Amino acid sequence: MSDPTLTHRITHRHIEVFRAVMTAGSATGAADLLHSSQPTVSRELARLESLLGYALFERVQGRLRPNARALALWDEVQRSWQGLERVVDRAVALGRPDAVQLSVLCLPALAHALLPGAAARLMQHHPQARLSVTPQESPLIEEWMSAQRFDLGLCEQASAPPGTRAEVLLTLDEVAVLPARHPLARQRRLRLDDFAGEYFVSLSADDPYRRLIDARFAEAGVARTLRMETHSAAAVCAMVQQGLGVAIVNPVTALTAASDQLVLRPLAFSIPFSVTALLPLYRPPLPEVAPMLEALRAEAAAIAQRLAQQDE
Repeated sequence: MSDPTLTHRITHRHIEVFRAVMTAGSATGAADLLHSSQPTVSRELARLESLLGYALFERVQGRLRPNARALALWDEVQRSWQGLERVVDRAVALGRPDAVQLSVLCLPALAHALLPGAAARLMQHHPQARLSVTPQESPLIEEWMSAQRFDLGLCEQASAPPGTRAEVLLTLDEVAVLPARHPLARQRRLRLDDFAGEYFVSLSADDPYRRLIDARFAEAGVARTLRMETHSAAAVCAMVQQGLGVAIVNPVTALTAASDQLVLRPLAFSIPFSVTALLPLYRPPLPEVAPMLEALRAEAAAIAQRLAQQDE
């Protein structure tokens, strides 16, 4: 256990002198590095050894030869100095306009669909902006936003976790995704009983939307053939595109996945889907937060418009 009185008496200057001597190999060289004098360096070094109660150097023909204790201390000083240099480099970098990153935490589905379009809108008007995107699932999104770890969060729940405020960006219904040549693709809108007996690609059993979807079919007494399941809505769409079945997913992912091989159709029943922005209450906001929110609102409105056109 260290002596607290000794800790306070050994100063940063003592360590600085030790480092200069180790680097230069002599008190004279250390004095040049420190823009000081050789007697001053020798005095400070002797004072450090006196406080420690043991010698760090052997004096050999006017030179200072470090002993085993000095070499062990040197390793620790080097690690600490490197840490200090990183702090200084970071402090200097923060003064540059391109050094600060806007950290965004979001659901994986939104990292694939909503966020890229919003980021493009942001960069169009703020080309110097920098983004760091971390995909994550609930409930870790809510926990990490409550802990003020990110500048902005995107989730599906409308209520604000503790320590955050919430803004609903988008509220739509889930949609069906089908292989383009599937017989159901000829229908304009799909009912629950249209899925009877169909091969169905599901989200994972612990997904809240999976539970809502299963509950609706159970209430209607409609049996599907549950063929595959996965955690990712994007993966669901990829499997549907390969003809492995039909599915119900969020409209943001469905629009992104739509192609010549995959089509989406509105449902005759409602399974609501929301996208909510979470903002930390106690984390100082970066200037980029406001334009990022504006870009997200614009992208959400564009997605809603595209879905409305699909329904016409």
